[in-house]
Amino acid sequence: MAEGQAQELPAIAWLRRWGRLRQGPAPAATPAPRPRVAVVTDSSAALPPTWTDEFEQAGCFACIVLPVMAGEEIFTEGEDVDTALGLALAAGRQVRTSRPAPGQFERAYRAFEQAGFDAVLSLHLSGKLSGTADAARIASARVGIPVAVVDSRTAGMALGFSVRAAVLSAATGAGPDAVRQAAEDMLAGAEVLFYVPSLEQLRRGGRIGAAASLVGTVLSIKPILTLRDGLIVPLERIRTAPRAVSRLRELAVARAAAHVPPVLAVHYFGNRPEAAGFAAALAADLGVAPDSVVVSAMPAVLAAHTGLGVLAVVVAGPEGPDAAPPGPAPR
Repeated sequence: MAEGQAQELPAIAWLRRWGRLRQGPAPAATPAPRPRVAVVTDSSAALPPTWTDEFEQAGCFACIVLPVMAGEEIFTEGEDVDTALGLALAAGRQVRTSRPAPGQFERAYRAFEQAGFDAVLSLHLSGKLSGTADAARIASARVGIPVAVVDSRTAGMALGFSVRAAVLSAATGAGPDAVRQAAEDMLAGAEVLFYVPSLEQLRRGGRIGAAASLVGTVLSIKPILTLRDGLIVPLERIRTAPRAVSRLRELAVARAAAHVPPVLAVHYFGNRPEAAGFAAALAADLGVAPDSVVVSAMPAVLAAHTGLGVLAVVVAGPEGPDAAPPGPAPR
Protein backbone atom coordinates (compact mmCIF):
# COMPACT_ATOMS: atom_id res chain seq x y z
CA MET A 1 0.00 0.00 0.00
CA ALA A 2 1.41 3.43 -0.94
CA GLU A 3 2.39 5.76 1.90
CA GLY A 4 -0.54 7.95 2.96
CA GLN A 5 -3.23 5.72 1.39
CA ALA A 6 -6.11 5.07 3.79
CA GLN A 7 -6.36 1.58 5.26
CA GLU A 8 -9.62 0.13 3.96
CA LEU A 9 -11.88 -1.30 6.63
CA PRO A 10 -12.41 -5.08 6.31
CA ALA A 11 -16.22 -4.86 6.02
CA ILE A 12 -15.98 -2.22 3.28
CA ALA A 13 -13.35 -4.23 1.40
CA TRP A 14 -15.58 -7.28 1.63
CA LEU A 15 -18.63 -5.44 0.31
CA ARG A 16 -16.56 -3.86 -2.46
CA ARG A 17 -15.54 -7.31 -3.74
CA TRP A 18 -19.21 -8.14 -4.15
CA GLY A 19 -19.75 -5.01 -6.21
CA ARG A 20 -22.00 -3.32 -3.67
CA LEU A 21 -19.91 -0.14 -3.30
CA ARG A 22 -18.24 2.11 -5.85
CA GLN A 23 -14.53 1.78 -6.42
CA GLY A 24 -12.20 4.27 -4.78
CA PRO A 25 -10.55 4.68 -1.39
CA ALA A 26 -12.91 4.64 1.58
CA PRO A 27 -13.06 7.85 3.59
CA ALA A 28 -10.94 7.30 6.67
CA ALA A 29 -13.51 9.00 8.91
CA THR A 30 -16.43 6.79 7.80
CA PRO A 31 -16.75 3.69 9.97
CA ALA A 32 -18.11 0.47 8.52
CA PRO A 33 -21.71 -0.27 9.55
CA ARG A 34 -21.94 -2.75 12.38
CA PRO A 35 -24.11 -5.76 11.48
CA ARG A 36 -27.16 -5.91 13.74
CA VAL A 37 -28.56 -9.18 12.43
CA ALA A 38 -26.72 -12.51 12.28
CA VAL A 39 -27.43 -15.11 9.58
CA VAL A 40 -27.31 -18.83 10.36
CA THR A 41 -27.74 -21.64 7.84
CA ASP A 42 -26.84 -25.31 7.42
CA SER A 43 -24.47 -27.20 5.15
CA SER A 44 -27.25 -28.16 2.71
CA ALA A 45 -26.84 -24.64 1.29
CA ALA A 46 -23.78 -25.92 -0.64
CA LEU A 47 -21.90 -22.65 -0.18
CA PRO A 48 -18.54 -22.59 -1.99
CA PRO A 49 -15.64 -22.35 0.50
CA THR A 50 -14.65 -18.91 -0.83
CA TRP A 51 -18.13 -17.62 -0.05
CA THR A 52 -18.02 -19.04 3.46
CA ASP A 53 -14.69 -17.29 4.05
CA GLU A 54 -16.11 -13.99 2.83
CA PHE A 55 -19.26 -14.34 4.95
CA GLU A 56 -17.25 -15.11 8.07
CA GLN A 57 -15.21 -11.95 7.50
CA ALA A 58 -18.45 -9.99 7.75
CA GLY A 59 -18.72 -11.26 11.34
CA CYS A 60 -22.43 -12.08 11.18
CA PHE A 61 -22.56 -15.60 9.78
CA ALA A 62 -22.52 -19.21 11.00
CA CYS A 63 -23.17 -22.55 9.28
CA ILE A 64 -24.29 -25.71 11.08
CA VAL A 65 -22.95 -28.93 9.56
CA LEU A 66 -25.54 -31.66 8.99
CA PRO A 67 -24.29 -35.19 9.81
CA VAL A 68 -24.18 -38.12 7.40
CA MET A 69 -23.74 -41.73 8.51
CA ALA A 70 -22.47 -44.74 6.57
CA GLY A 71 -22.68 -47.80 8.80
CA GLU A 72 -21.15 -46.74 12.09
CA GLU A 73 -19.16 -43.85 10.58
CA ILE A 74 -20.38 -40.28 10.96
CA PHE A 75 -19.32 -37.79 8.30
CA THR A 76 -19.58 -34.01 8.20
CA GLU A 77 -18.17 -32.07 5.22
CA GLY A 78 -14.92 -31.54 3.30
CA GLU A 79 -12.85 -33.29 0.62
CA ASP A 80 -12.04 -36.29 2.82
CA VAL A 81 -15.73 -36.72 3.59
CA ASP A 82 -16.67 -36.52 -0.09
CA THR A 83 -14.15 -39.26 -0.87
CA ALA A 84 -15.30 -41.48 1.99
CA LEU A 85 -18.95 -40.94 1.18
CA GLY A 86 -18.34 -41.61 -2.52
CA LEU A 87 -16.64 -44.92 -1.66
CA ALA A 88 -19.51 -45.86 0.65
CA LEU A 89 -22.10 -45.12 -2.04
CA ALA A 90 -20.10 -46.99 -4.71
CA ALA A 91 -19.88 -50.01 -2.39
CA GLY A 92 -23.64 -49.99 -1.82
CA ARG A 93 -23.34 -49.35 1.91
CA GLN A 94 -26.35 -47.98 3.73
CA VAL A 95 -26.03 -44.21 3.99
CA ARG A 96 -28.40 -42.12 6.07
CA THR A 97 -28.70 -38.60 7.37
CA SER A 98 -29.84 -37.12 10.64
CA ARG A 99 -30.94 -33.71 11.80
CA PRO A 100 -28.43 -31.83 13.97
CA ALA A 101 -28.99 -31.54 17.70
CA PRO A 102 -30.80 -28.36 18.82
CA GLY A 103 -27.79 -27.65 21.01
CA GLN A 104 -25.68 -26.89 17.93
CA PHE A 105 -28.05 -24.11 16.94
CA GLU A 106 -28.36 -22.91 20.52
CA ARG A 107 -24.59 -22.42 20.77
CA ALA A 108 -24.54 -20.40 17.55
CA TYR A 109 -27.50 -18.24 18.57
CA ARG A 110 -26.11 -17.67 22.05
CA ALA A 111 -22.73 -16.61 20.65
CA PHE A 112 -24.43 -13.93 18.57
CA GLU A 113 -26.54 -12.90 21.55
CA GLN A 114 -23.43 -12.45 23.68
CA ALA A 115 -21.76 -10.51 20.86
CA GLY A 116 -24.56 -7.91 21.04
CA PHE A 117 -26.56 -8.69 17.91
CA ASP A 118 -30.20 -7.55 17.80
CA ALA A 119 -31.59 -10.66 16.09
CA VAL A 120 -30.81 -13.82 14.12
CA LEU A 121 -32.20 -15.02 10.79
CA SER A 122 -31.87 -18.81 10.52
CA LEU A 123 -32.36 -20.17 6.97
CA HIS A 124 -32.61 -23.92 6.43
CA LEU A 125 -33.16 -26.96 4.27
CA SER A 126 -36.73 -27.90 3.37
CA GLY A 127 -38.63 -29.18 6.38
CA LYS A 128 -40.19 -31.88 4.19
CA LEU A 129 -36.74 -33.36 3.60
CA SER A 130 -35.19 -32.89 7.04
CA GLY A 131 -35.96 -31.95 10.64
CA THR A 132 -33.24 -29.29 10.59
CA ALA A 133 -35.64 -26.33 10.81
CA ASP A 134 -37.46 -28.04 13.70
CA ALA A 135 -34.19 -28.36 15.61
CA ALA A 136 -33.52 -24.67 14.96
CA ARG A 137 -36.96 -23.74 16.30
CA ILE A 138 -36.37 -25.72 19.50
CA ALA A 139 -33.07 -23.89 20.00
CA SER A 140 -34.61 -20.49 19.26
CA ALA A 141 -36.84 -20.81 22.32
CA ARG A 142 -33.82 -21.30 24.58
CA VAL A 143 -32.07 -17.98 23.91
CA GLY A 144 -32.90 -14.39 24.78
CA ILE A 145 -32.29 -12.96 21.30
CA PRO A 146 -35.12 -12.99 18.71
CA VAL A 147 -34.54 -15.78 16.16
CA ALA A 148 -36.59 -16.02 12.96
CA VAL A 149 -36.38 -19.58 11.59
CA VAL A 150 -37.20 -19.86 7.89
CA ASP A 151 -37.96 -23.18 6.19
CA SER A 152 -36.66 -22.45 2.69
CA ARG A 153 -38.61 -25.38 1.15
CA THR A 154 -35.58 -25.94 -1.02
CA ALA A 155 -31.91 -26.98 -0.85
CA GLY A 156 -28.50 -26.49 -2.41
CA MET A 157 -27.63 -23.14 -3.87
CA ALA A 158 -31.32 -22.21 -4.10
CA LEU A 159 -30.86 -21.84 -0.35
CA GLY A 160 -27.26 -20.65 -0.73
CA PHE A 161 -28.14 -17.68 -2.93
CA SER A 162 -30.74 -16.65 -0.36
CA VAL A 163 -28.14 -16.89 2.40
CA ARG A 164 -25.79 -14.69 0.39
CA ALA A 165 -28.52 -12.06 -0.08
CA ALA A 166 -29.21 -12.08 3.65
CA VAL A 167 -25.54 -11.75 4.62
CA LEU A 168 -24.98 -8.90 2.17
CA SER A 169 -27.98 -7.09 3.62
CA ALA A 170 -26.91 -7.75 7.21
CA ALA A 171 -23.38 -6.51 6.50
CA THR A 172 -24.76 -3.07 5.61
CA GLY A 173 -26.33 -2.75 9.06
CA ALA A 174 -29.88 -3.52 7.88
CA GLY A 175 -32.53 -4.48 10.43
CA PRO A 176 -34.25 -7.87 10.86
CA ASP A 177 -37.15 -7.18 8.49
CA ALA A 178 -34.90 -5.97 5.67
CA VAL A 179 -32.50 -8.89 6.03
CA ARG A 180 -35.35 -11.40 5.96
CA GLN A 181 -36.93 -9.68 2.96
CA ALA A 182 -33.63 -9.88 1.05
CA ALA A 183 -33.49 -13.62 1.73
CA GLU A 184 -37.11 -14.24 0.79
CA ASP A 185 -36.86 -12.18 -2.39
CA MET A 186 -34.05 -14.45 -3.55
CA LEU A 187 -35.97 -17.59 -2.56
CA ALA A 188 -39.02 -16.50 -4.55
CA GLY A 189 -39.00 -18.30 -7.87
CA ALA A 190 -35.71 -20.15 -7.21
CA GLU A 191 -35.71 -23.57 -8.85
CA VAL A 192 -33.65 -26.72 -8.46
CA LEU A 193 -33.60 -29.09 -11.42
CA PHE A 194 -31.55 -32.26 -11.33
CA TYR A 195 -30.77 -35.57 -12.95
CA VAL A 196 -29.56 -38.71 -11.21
CA PRO A 197 -28.36 -41.86 -13.00
CA SER A 198 -30.35 -44.00 -10.55
CA LEU A 199 -33.33 -43.35 -8.30
CA GLU A 200 -32.32 -46.13 -5.89
CA GLN A 201 -30.58 -43.89 -3.36
CA LEU A 202 -33.54 -41.51 -3.27
CA ARG A 203 -35.88 -44.46 -2.74
CA ARG A 204 -33.75 -45.87 0.08
CA GLY A 205 -33.78 -42.56 1.89
CA GLY A 206 -37.53 -42.15 1.45
CA ARG A 207 -37.06 -38.95 -0.58
CA ILE A 208 -39.01 -40.20 -3.58
CA GLY A 209 -41.96 -42.56 -3.88
CA ALA A 210 -41.45 -46.26 -4.52
CA ALA A 211 -43.69 -46.09 -7.59
CA ALA A 212 -41.54 -43.44 -9.27
CA SER A 213 -38.41 -45.42 -8.43
CA LEU A 214 -39.89 -48.62 -9.86
CA VAL A 215 -40.86 -46.92 -13.12
CA GLY A 216 -37.38 -45.52 -13.50
CA THR A 217 -35.76 -48.90 -12.82
CA VAL A 218 -38.02 -51.15 -14.89
CA LEU A 219 -38.37 -48.87 -17.90
CA SER A 220 -34.80 -47.48 -17.73
CA ILE A 221 -36.22 -43.96 -17.67
CA LYS A 222 -33.88 -41.14 -16.67
CA PRO A 223 -36.15 -38.59 -15.02
CA ILE A 224 -35.43 -34.94 -14.45
CA LEU A 225 -36.48 -34.07 -10.94
CA THR A 226 -37.28 -30.85 -9.15
CA LEU A 227 -38.16 -29.55 -5.72
CA ARG A 228 -41.80 -28.53 -5.57
CA ASP A 229 -43.22 -27.16 -2.32
CA GLY A 230 -40.27 -28.66 -0.47
CA LEU A 231 -40.59 -32.18 -1.90
CA ILE A 232 -38.67 -34.02 -4.64
CA VAL A 233 -40.98 -34.76 -7.57
CA PRO A 234 -40.47 -35.95 -11.19
CA LEU A 235 -40.58 -33.13 -13.72
CA GLU A 236 -39.95 -34.93 -17.00
CA ARG A 237 -39.26 -38.55 -17.93
CA ILE A 238 -36.43 -39.00 -20.44
CA ARG A 239 -35.35 -42.23 -22.13
CA THR A 240 -31.56 -41.83 -22.21
CA ALA A 241 -28.92 -40.25 -19.99
CA PRO A 242 -27.42 -37.97 -22.72
CA ARG A 243 -30.87 -36.67 -23.60
CA ALA A 244 -31.66 -36.11 -19.92
CA VAL A 245 -28.54 -33.96 -19.49
CA SER A 246 -29.31 -32.05 -22.69
CA ARG A 247 -32.89 -31.47 -21.59
CA LEU A 248 -31.71 -30.31 -18.15
CA ARG A 249 -29.70 -27.61 -19.89
CA GLU A 250 -32.64 -26.60 -22.08
CA LEU A 251 -34.87 -26.26 -19.03
CA ALA A 252 -32.26 -24.19 -17.19
CA VAL A 253 -31.95 -21.76 -20.11
CA ALA A 254 -35.74 -21.41 -20.31
CA ARG A 255 -36.05 -20.84 -16.55
CA ALA A 256 -33.24 -18.26 -16.60
CA ALA A 257 -35.31 -16.06 -18.92
CA ALA A 258 -37.73 -15.44 -16.05
CA HIS A 259 -35.05 -13.83 -13.87
CA VAL A 260 -33.51 -10.38 -14.40
CA PRO A 261 -30.66 -11.01 -14.00
CA PRO A 262 -30.50 -14.77 -13.38
CA VAL A 263 -28.05 -16.30 -10.92
CA LEU A 264 -27.06 -19.89 -11.58
CA ALA A 265 -25.23 -22.76 -9.94
CA VAL A 266 -24.35 -26.31 -10.96
CA HIS A 267 -23.96 -29.12 -8.41
CA TYR A 268 -22.26 -32.48 -8.82
CA PHE A 269 -21.03 -35.44 -6.82
CA GLY A 270 -18.22 -37.60 -8.18
CA ASN A 271 -18.44 -36.06 -11.66
CA ARG A 272 -16.81 -32.64 -11.49
CA PRO A 273 -15.53 -32.61 -15.11
CA GLU A 274 -19.07 -33.25 -16.37
CA ALA A 275 -20.40 -30.45 -14.16
CA ALA A 276 -17.71 -28.02 -15.32
CA GLY A 277 -18.52 -28.77 -18.95
CA PHE A 278 -22.23 -28.41 -18.29
CA ALA A 279 -21.71 -25.04 -16.57
CA ALA A 280 -19.54 -23.76 -19.45
CA ALA A 281 -22.17 -24.81 -22.01
CA LEU A 282 -24.91 -23.21 -19.95
CA ALA A 283 -22.96 -19.95 -19.73
CA ALA A 284 -22.46 -20.00 -23.52
CA ASP A 285 -26.17 -20.58 -24.09
CA LEU A 286 -27.00 -17.56 -21.94
CA GLY A 287 -24.20 -15.36 -23.27
CA VAL A 288 -22.66 -14.79 -19.84
CA ALA A 289 -19.12 -15.17 -18.52
CA PRO A 290 -18.21 -18.80 -17.71
CA ASP A 291 -17.28 -17.95 -14.12
CA SER A 292 -20.71 -16.39 -13.54
CA VAL A 293 -22.17 -19.90 -13.16
CA VAL A 294 -21.16 -21.20 -9.73
CA VAL A 295 -19.91 -24.80 -9.74
CA SER A 296 -20.29 -26.31 -6.28
CA ALA A 297 -20.06 -29.89 -4.99
CA MET A 298 -23.30 -31.38 -3.76
CA PRO A 299 -23.01 -31.26 0.04
CA ALA A 300 -22.70 -34.65 1.75
CA VAL A 301 -26.15 -34.39 3.34
CA LEU A 302 -27.76 -34.13 -0.12
CA ALA A 303 -25.35 -36.44 -1.97
CA ALA A 304 -26.23 -39.18 0.52
CA HIS A 305 -29.70 -39.22 -1.09
CA THR A 306 -28.97 -38.37 -4.72
CA GLY A 307 -26.00 -40.74 -5.06
CA LEU A 308 -23.02 -40.59 -7.39
CA GLY A 309 -23.25 -38.87 -10.75
CA VAL A 310 -25.92 -36.35 -9.84
CA LEU A 311 -26.05 -33.22 -11.96
CA ALA A 312 -28.18 -30.35 -10.66
CA VAL A 313 -28.75 -26.79 -11.79
CA VAL A 314 -30.13 -23.98 -9.66
CA VAL A 315 -31.75 -20.94 -11.25
CA ALA A 316 -32.62 -17.96 -9.07
CA GLY A 317 -32.61 -14.19 -9.03
CA PRO A 318 -35.15 -11.36 -9.18
CA GLU A 319 -38.19 -12.41 -11.16
CA GLY A 320 -38.99 -10.44 -14.29
CA PRO A 321 -42.44 -8.95 -15.00
CA ASP A 322 -43.34 -11.79 -17.37
CA ALA A 323 -42.38 -14.59 -15.01
CA ALA A 324 -45.09 -17.21 -14.67
CA PRO A 325 -45.51 -19.43 -11.62
CA PRO A 326 -44.43 -23.06 -12.09
CA GLY A 327 -47.21 -25.40 -13.13
CA PRO A 328 -48.27 -28.51 -11.27
CA ALA A 329 -45.83 -31.40 -11.13
CA PRO A 330 -46.46 -34.12 -13.74
CA ARG A 331 -48.07 -37.25 -12.33
